[in-house]
Amino acid sequence: MSFLDVAKKRCSVRNYLPKDVEEEKLLKVLEAARVAPSACNLQPWQIIVVRDFQLKLELYESYPREWFAKAPVILVVCVDHSQSWKRFDGKDYGDVDATIAADHMTLAAADLGLGTCWIGAFDANKCRKALDLPGHMEPIAMLPLGYPAKTDSPDRHETRRKSLDEIIRWE
Repeated sequence: MSFLDVAKKRCSVRNYLPKDVEEEKLLKVLEAARVAPSACNLQPWQIIVVRDFQLKLELYESYPREWFAKAPVILVVCVDHSQSWKRFDGKDYGDVDATIAADHMTLAAADLGLGTCWIGAFDANKCRKALDLPGHMEPIAMLPLGYPAKTDSPDRHETRRKSLDEIIRWE
């Protein structure tokens, strides 16, 4: 499958089959994060793999959606602000680096027949508490991971995405 095919295949999955994700596939998804680029190659992210039912219930408090807690795995992408590169004007690139790693994982998951959904609208303080994160660690995104009960057609991009003319500016 070409990269563009994988990118079009990826969709937000909010309904997962009650089937465990094989360790081999999970490790491939995590490897995709490991090889992601980062500013000055500092790799300031940490991915917390949550499979424990009780911990999923605690994370549910930060994002109370039934489908979320039913995912076989939840990947919590965090940035370590003590390790991230800061631009000369103070902009912390840790958020950017962590989201690149997260995106690599969503694409790797799609390539392996797994589904994810990018969760950003969660209560970061409740998530931080559930995972007992120190102050310099910030949860950036949560990615439920599992086998999708259904997926969207890759053709959806023709009608649900802006055209190139709307998003590209040539010099």
